[in-house]
Amino acid sequence: MKVMSKVGMAVIGLALFSGVASAEMIQIKGSDTIINLVQKEAEIYMQQNPGVKISVTGGGSGTGIAALVNKKCAIANASRAINAKEVESAVSTGVSPSRIVVAIDGLSVVVNGQNPVTKLSVDQIGKIFRGEIKNWADVGGSNMPINLYGRQSNSGTYGFFREMVLKGEYASTMNTMNGNSQIVEAVKADPSGIGYIGVGYARSASGVAIVDVAMKEGGAYKSPLDKTAVESGAYPIARPLYQYVDGTPSGAIKAFLMFELSEQGQRVVEEEGFYPVTAEEYKAANAKFGL
Repeated sequence: MKVMSKVGMAVIGLALFSGVASAEMIQIKGSDTIINLVQKEAEIYMQQNPGVKISVTGGGSGTGIAALVNKKCAIANASRAINAKEVESAVSTGVSPSRIVVAIDGLSVVVNGQNPVTKLSVDQIGKIFRGEIKNWADVGGSNMPINLYGRQSNSGTYGFFREMVLKGEYASTMNTMNGNSQIVEAVKADPSGIGYIGVGYARSASGVAIVDVAMKEGGAYKSPLDKTAVESGAYPIARPLYQYVDGTPSGAIKAFLMFELSEQGQRVVEEEGFYPVTAEEYKAANAKFGL
């Protein structure tokens, strides 16, 4: 995948949307993975456009999509794709969900900073979180039980990880946490702990180690901090991060999306520890919405 050029982004970053109506309020709800990112984008955008008010809250991707479906927000943040049942619900309420990729995430597996295990395959991670591998000694670590830390079921990260890594169900022993920061703190305090978080949180986390991941045991192990590996797909659990809107955005909503995909907006993406959108995703958004 090729990252969109700064020249391409700069075109949409010019003349920052002076036509936005005053006193607009944009409600954004959803993914806890990108809540800090979108809050930062909103803060900068409101400074530049004082007539616009933006409220950004979390609760998980499922919560955000449900709010969009029920017309309780204008933009839903999501770290997973909308599912068929949600689309059906949207149709029933007269909502036509359309998605835009706003950033790329290298979903990161983390262990306690004292754990000697720093390389795992996707298969091994899946077996660990399904409860089939229960001791660190079975993957080259110390003889101690593995303690699992994951997200709540309405989290898009929970669903993505289950679908792409577990390919099955989580072990009943997994500790359910409300957000990335809670997982970091839990694993940091637990020598036996393992969890998964967005790369934006992994970069700034202390007391935990980021695991290099290979598609197969003995294969090419890559770090989610390796931009080239994430962008090329060599890092096996990278994912797009989405925003969903109803139909074709216009007015203040479109203007804010344009800002997020502008050179300045994508610079914020990188400052928050994620990766900019690919050229392909930018072209898709531009073709669909004229961003």
